Amino acid sequence: DLMPGETVIAVGNAYGYEHTVTTGIISALHRSVQVSDFQKYGNLIQTDASINPGNSGGPLLNIDGDMIGINVAVRVGAQGIGFALPVDEAMEVAAGLMSADNLGRVSHGIVGKTVYEPEGSHVVVEKTLADSPAEKAGLVAGDTLLAAADRPIQRLIDLERAMIGRAVGEEVELQIDRGGKQTTTSLVLGEPLGTRTTSTNRVWEDLGLKLADIPSNVFRSYRSRYRGGLKVLSVRPDSPAAEQGIRRGDVLVGMHKWETISEDNVLFILSCAEFKATQPFKFYILRNGETLYGNMRVACAE
Repeated sequence: DLMPGETVIAVGNAYGYEHTVTTGIISALHRSVQVSDFQKYGNLIQTDASINPGNSGGPLLNIDGDMIGINVAVRVGAQGIGFALPVDEAMEVAAGLMSADNLGRVSHGIVGKTVYEPEGSHVVVEKTLADSPAEKAGLVAGDTLLAAADRPIQRLIDLERAMIGRAVGEEVELQIDRGGKQTTTSLVLGEPLGTRTTSTNRVWEDLGLKLADIPSNVFRSYRSRYRGGLKVLSVRPDSPAAEQGIRRGDVLVGMHKWETISEDNVLFILSCAEFKATQPFKFYILRNGETLYGNMRVACAE
């Protein structure tokens, strides 16, 4: 557990000087920082360890050398105020990205969560997808995943790493704990899920929107500062999107603190634990050359 006053060490390439090491303390926890009109960080670690340009992405360590965060922002114009993203949150985001990558090649059907306790962390199965390899392997909600292919599992990212490079039909041995009893089962990886269809259906159900990709050359003609967006093709009456006044023809460019260049981005956001805990969330759209925003609440996050 982190505590204000605890000694920390920041490592990075400050102003291009490689492997620069600075020390300080944790000044505060759970800070929120508005980086720009579009981007906001939450639940940050605040530190007075010097974090300069070039440190972003570098590790923040505790006195034992354990990585506790990733340096992400410094308060411009202030001295001794820097911020880092907690490493546990970074690992959850990485697990989501790796899962999306794995879904392009194989599927396992496990929906789980990382549980953090004083003595360590572990992964618990929340549910298994219908007719998925996980369901066929006999996994049930409440199972604790101990290992996959002899790789210990402490976080969701460990499960996704165990699936990298594997093919459809390949067996993966899982060690699980069910009600205090340890057992082993074999999971046969299945065909990739239809992520596009899943994304489209979920966006329609949760937000009330049907969206379409915008080719990059077309989006550039909007002369927007955003990198891309999704065209609104239809809005479901009485949906969260309709309540916020989103119209057909609008361009969705962001949700919460993430950009929405593809429907896969939207699916990731809707599945992200941080998003589910942030309600209502801020969304950004382009309309007639203007950037508009509002606050929307979705049922999936309640």
